[in-house]
Amino acid sequence: MSQSKKLESFKPRPYWVRYCVHYLALFLGSIFTKTNIVGKKHLPKKGPYIIAANHFNVFDPPLVIYSVQKPISFLAASDTQFTFVEYFALWMYGFIPTNRTNLNPSTIKMAKKVLLKGDILGIFPEGDTESDQLREPKSGVVYLSASSKAPIVPIGIYGLEESLWSYLLKGVRPMISVKIGKPFGPYELSKHKADKEQEITEIGNHVMCRIAALLPAETHGAFSNNPLIEKYKKENE
Repeated sequence: MSQSKKLESFKPRPYWVRYCVHYLALFLGSIFTKTNIVGKKHLPKKGPYIIAANHFNVFDPPLVIYSVQKPISFLAASDTQFTFVEYFALWMYGFIPTNRTNLNPSTIKMAKKVLLKGDILGIFPEGDTESDQLREPKSGVVYLSASSKAPIVPIGIYGLEESLWSYLLKGVRPMISVKIGKPFGPYELSKHKADKEQEITEIGNHVMCRIAALLPAETHGAFSNNPLIEKYKKENE
């Protein structure tokens, strides 16, 4: 069976398994990185809520786990190739498989189920790690927030300019910054298809600007110089 077929069969591990893994993330993160976490006070005391973070590096999910310290159900691409270590990590923690070229209705169903149970859903709106600058978001984060009445918590991750393994081979502990912003939403979407699509695009841009407010200016990419970024910076202060 191909790797992609196996990935399609994955699902989030039981709550207690993910809870135990987050202790492993704490241990490894403390040993191999120098991670500064800012804004933990902004995390809601309980779910449901959606974490929306930038995606510049394949190690972003473990850094989110390290920072939030609660079990998270991540949406992750199942239509890509992973190294053995990455594949093992995905298998160990589990995730909601997302085929970006042919989205399966079960993906949306599983994601909604997480939020209906009052748990935490993790989404990387950009959908891939092809750049170290922010890109246009996919529609999933806005749609799931609106349809499940769940607020969104923005997170900005910065500092890993290359693979973590590259740092470790050099004997270097990378300096990583994880900033957590104030929760916002959920929003109401129009019932008319054309209006809904426009609203999803506009709100998606707001989501990315809130993430940008937690990152250095040189990473803002498609959202550079957007005045909303400064507004959201002040809100987080």
